[in-house]
Amino acid sequence: MKSNLLKKHAKSFFWASFFLPSNTMVKCSSLYNFCRTLDDIVDDNNNNLSVKREIFSKFKKDFESKNIKNQVIKDMWSIIESESISKKIVIDLFDGVQTDLNEKVVIDSKKDLLVYSYRVAGTVGLMMSKILKVKNKEALKGAIDLGIAMQLTNIARDVCEDKARNRQYVKHNFSSIQSIIDESQAFYEKSFKSISDIPLKSRFSVIVARRIYRKIGDYILKQNNIDNYNKAGKIYVPLFEKVIQTFLSIVDFIKLLFIKNLNYDNQLNHNILEQEINLNERI
Repeated sequence: MKSNLLKKHAKSFFWASFFLPSNTMVKCSSLYNFCRTLDDIVDDNNNNLSVKREIFSKFKKDFESKNIKNQVIKDMWSIIESESISKKIVIDLFDGVQTDLNEKVVIDSKKDLLVYSYRVAGTVGLMMSKILKVKNKEALKGAIDLGIAMQLTNIARDVCEDKARNRQYVKHNFSSIQSIIDESQAFYEKSFKSISDIPLKSRFSVIVARRIYRKIGDYILKQNNIDNYNKAGKIYVPLFEKVIQTFLSIVDFIKLLFIKNLNYDNQLNHNILEQEINLNERI
């Protein structure tokens, strides 16, 4: 059930998950199920906004009260306790998802975009790193960056879909979409060295996921203009490209073996986040 959900809704991550140890895969799938449940509440086209808010509120209360009758919540609390994940990170995730429960969502500043991206995806990168036994605080900051990078990719890919839901994270023109992809590239770059702190048995999976997800941006840019973009639908990385990126990930794996000092160098963007989020309390 868990891996089937991952296969159905997260093709890039499902591909990368083949390279995870089985026990780690189970925990990552449980985390994915929790996040997917939240997304489905907000994006359910069969319910109006007031019903979505009610369902969301109940799910959040059930989480906070540790309602283990809900298997998704039970599995999530098991991860939180076994991996010493701060509850604040999960509440940040709830806060980010709740942003989308407004009649209209408009994000028009870099700070708001980064805070939103941290809440809905940087938190997931941070929790995933805890599952993968990352301890170094500098590496955990890089995990946040990778989550943000992937969310920026999502935003660039889903402009039409978001517009239909009355959400605007980026303006609906190709120049703005290009800009957000450029922004994501910086976060992908900053996240690379941090992967060197992931234990070897799980490291390759993250390298593959990073490469394949980053490639989505290239396929978006291949549309060249807004008309082609609008007609393209959901943009995915095709199978042959996933195979190529998986082989290229071997080179990345080797490069990371020679990383000796992990000096985090994306503080400028994290200073923007720190205006609203105390990252040290989460890490």
